[in-house]
Amino acid sequence: MMNSAHAVYSDEFRDREKSLPGWHAPWVRALRAHALETFMEWGSPDTRVEEWRYTDLRSLARHHFTTTPGVRSLDESALQSRLLTSEPAHRLVFVDGHHAPELSPFNALPNGVTLTSLAFALINRPEELEPWLGCNTDLEKPGFNAFNTAFMSDGVYLRLAPGTVLEQPVHLLFIATGRPDTTATVRNLIVAGSGSKAQIIESYVSLNDAAYLTSTVTELITGEGADIEHYKLEQESESAYHMAGIYVSQQRDSHYTSHNIAFGGRLARNDLQVMLNGSGAECTLNGLYLTRGRQHVDNHTRIDHCKPRASSREFYKGVLDGHSRAVFNGRVVVHTDAQQTDARQSNHNLLLSNEAEADAQPQLEIHADDVKCSHGCTVGRLDEEAMFYLRSRAIDAATARNFLIHAFAVDVLQRLRIVPVRRYLEDRLTGRLDGDVPGRLLREH
Repeated sequence: MMNSAHAVYSDEFRDREKSLPGWHAPWVRALRAHALETFMEWGSPDTRVEEWRYTDLRSLARHHFTTTPGVRSLDESALQSRLLTSEPAHRLVFVDGHHAPELSPFNALPNGVTLTSLAFALINRPEELEPWLGCNTDLEKPGFNAFNTAFMSDGVYLRLAPGTVLEQPVHLLFIATGRPDTTATVRNLIVAGSGSKAQIIESYVSLNDAAYLTSTVTELITGEGADIEHYKLEQESESAYHMAGIYVSQQRDSHYTSHNIAFGGRLARNDLQVMLNGSGAECTLNGLYLTRGRQHVDNHTRIDHCKPRASSREFYKGVLDGHSRAVFNGRVVVHTDAQQTDARQSNHNLLLSNEAEADAQPQLEIHADDVKCSHGCTVGRLDEEAMFYLRSRAIDAATARNFLIHAFAVDVLQRLRIVPVRRYLEDRLTGRLDGDVPGRLLREH
């Protein structure tokens, strides 16, 4: 999806515009038209753009991805191995980016909760979405936000009235059936009223190893005192491309916790931006990425402290094998009015092969003088002394190696509060270490 292909996407948009949800609403048409114009102007970024300097999109440019207009039929049995928990949950399933009602069992919702597909809301109640949809997404820069906004087809619309507490998690399962050279444009909108509380899981999986594109944007707005725990789990085909953005706006005394886990994708990009717009707001960003082969995972985070007495914690770890590459760019901006800010950030990377590469760029930009801010990053290999200690106790090299890798990575997973999700991911981690997948993970260097 490079500049030379823009005319093709423009023609496709013109052909599909009237079939996209919300076309009858003038403000939706205007939003899409502006997004398409921006996409045509900026195009797809290349390494000359600073924020994309370490992410080469030339492999993506070899494909022309067409949008998927409809849902392929899928049997319930295909879901079982991809469900994160057997515990009760409000589950919405999307197949190739479109809601599949027959796979989304209805659970009674408490009063004050709206949970439906975004396409349904755009068609039936667009005026309810107008104050929120697109309000936090920056279209005026190179990237995939404009493309997503122009072609957004479906996703979730979740709104919590003030004081509403969802006892069961909301599980959003996005399944790619693996149509080669297709794209799903997913858009999620979550509005949490003051004092509300919920746990939300976004899970992206695939049924085969095809090359396709997932473009996804999640906008999340929290009212005063709201408490949202948000999981994003990316386990797509290792031939696929995953371009994601999460944009969070927090008000006074609200709490937002993000768990961003990336295991799949040929090239995966996660942009996560949090605006702390109220005093006393708190956010915690946890992340874990595991790469192998020629995978490339890029995490760009930005936390803006805009008001006094807000706090942020950021903790990302990566395990890299083969010829894979990972990028972590974490930026914390403390604005002039944000006195008594407390911000801490760390990024640690474990390289399992000589060919793996990690680029870490922690950044602090401080415009206030009464703050506590720190950041740090490491890139290294397994501790030889720890290996020697384990080997001296009759533990073979492969087992000792896997033990140390597991201990490094599971530190992030232990922060997940939904126990079945944590166990599921720990099993996936163990599977990789036990030789479930190829690579050097079990080899002694």
